Order: sequence, then C-alpha cells, then structure tokens
Amino acid sequence: MMRFGVLAALAALSLSAAPAVKAAPRTDAPDSFADLAARLTPAVVNVSSTQKSEGAAATGALAPLEKKLGQRAVSLGSGFIIDPSGVVVTNNHVIENADQIAVTLSDGREYAAKIKAIDAPTDLAVLQLDAPGVKFPSVTFGDSTKARVGDWVMAVGNPFGLGGTVTVGIISARNRDIEAGQYDDFIQTDAAINRGNSGGPLFDLNGDVIGINTAIYSQTGGSVGVGFAIPSEVADIVVDQLVKFGETRRGWLGVTIDAVTAERANELGFDHPRGAIVSAVTRDSPAAAAGIAANDVIIE
Repeated sequence: MMRFGVLAALAALSLSAAPAVKAAPRTDAPDSFADLAARLTPAVVNVSSTQKSEGAAATGALAPLEKKLGQRAVSLGSGFIIDPSGVVVTNNHVIENADQIAVTLSDGREYAAKIKAIDAPTDLAVLQLDAPGVKFPSVTFGDSTKARVGDWVMAVGNPFGLGGTVTVGIISARNRDIEAGQYDDFIQTDAAINRGNSGGPLFDLNGDVIGINTAIYSQTGGSVGVGFAIPSEVADIVVDQLVKFGETRRGWLGVTIDAVTAERANELGFDHPRGAIVSAVTRDSPAAAAGIAANDVIIE
C-alpha cells in the first residue's frame, strides 16, 4: 500500500511538471563536408600578383638576378571562377597595382590573368584567364539575404599560400560595419580565415557563394574566429556590372542630409522628429536639376 502511494505521488508529479523541451535533430547538418568540398574546390583558385618594388637594390651575387628579373613584391590571395570561360572574382586589394597576375587551379594548372574591371569602394575585382577555348569549373552566387545567423558555411582559399584549404563554421553575425568603406555590410563568420583567404568564396550548404572573404579581426595576423565576407547580395550586382560594362554604375542624388533634431522638429511644427534636412546640394547633380536646395526638409 505504501509503495502504491509513492508511485501515485511520483506519477502525479510527472504529470504536473512541465515536460522537457527537446530540440529536434538537425537534418541539414552533414556528417561530413567532404563531398561538398570535392565538388566546389576545383572552381576555387589561388591568385598571386607581383609588382615592382622600390626597395634597396641587391648587391654582390644577387645583383645580376635582380637586373634580369627586377625587384618584385608578391601578394597572395584567393578567388573563384564564375564562368567556364575563365572569369575570376577576387578582392581588389589582392591584385591592386599588380604588374603580373598568375592564377593556379586546384589541379596545379597555372594561367596568366588580366584585370577585366575593378570596383575599389567594394574591394571587388574581376579577372580574365588567358586560356582561349579552355572550359573551367565554375560556381554561382547564391542569395545571402536568406542566410541566417547560425547557418553552416564553408570557406575555401589560399591561406599563407598553402592553397586548397577548406574550413567550416557558422554565420556568427550579419550586417557588420567594420569601417572599411561606405558600403560596409559584412557577413561575420567563425570559419577560419587567414591571410591569403582574401577573395575566396564563402559557401552555403547548397554550394552557392553567399560571401567573398575579405577581412579578419586579429591582433596577431592569424585567425581568432572573427572573419568578414562581402555578402553576395552586394557582390553579385557589382560583379555583374563589372562584367557587362567594365565599371560599376551607381545611382546618385548629389545631396548631403542631416537628421531632424527635436529642436528643429519643434521649429518646423512637427509633433516628433522625422524626415531629414538637406544640408548641401552638389552643383550639376540630379538633385540640383530637380530643384532641391539646402535647408529643404524631406519627409517620409
């Protein structure tokens, strides 16, 4: 009888207590990234650029070699092929001021490349491999707007010149402003990104490029788990225009605006601060042609 009472009490307790919430198992997390890496790595390339250096002249036994080759500074980075004809996307800072650019594929083939177009404000560059008639493996841009914090991502690149290196992690933040320029809107990831990964792709689990690895936060120069990638929602548009027009075509108004302060809102008779005030108008700009003038108030 006593045993029955204890069991009944335990049963009543189990019914009244809130059941433990158990997370559903992830169905989209792979047991291995090997198949994805094998499929995508052939389209990821190592980019090396050289430029004449203004360093001290060599002397002694090295002098004849310098006379023949010239002093050269070498920059190593990454890139990826977006068209079978050999169109490569990378960072502008990887090939900036380059005299020569060489691109090496994962199978060891090396080709000379020429700069097709650059967009310095977004740090993007498009190269063309010098390989007429050759069909290259390629990848495509995905939709970074659908990427969520916590999603798996895979980075492939050329850290420290090692080539063909695959790292995985998650999207750890979005819309990061790292004060790199006026178009800052970076994806932050904890996938290991190091020097030489610049210009390489950040893939989602579908194998689409949702970011271009561009910068790291580090006090040592090595990965500390905070890397930044240009989102494909920006890169795709810029790269498309660079390929089609050889430049980025951006709309502009030609105005400088300030926020409406509480004091200014009171002067204007607003019940609360809203809209913006035009503080300056650029001469011969679309805004000037439309008749917008300094001190105009723009209300949403």
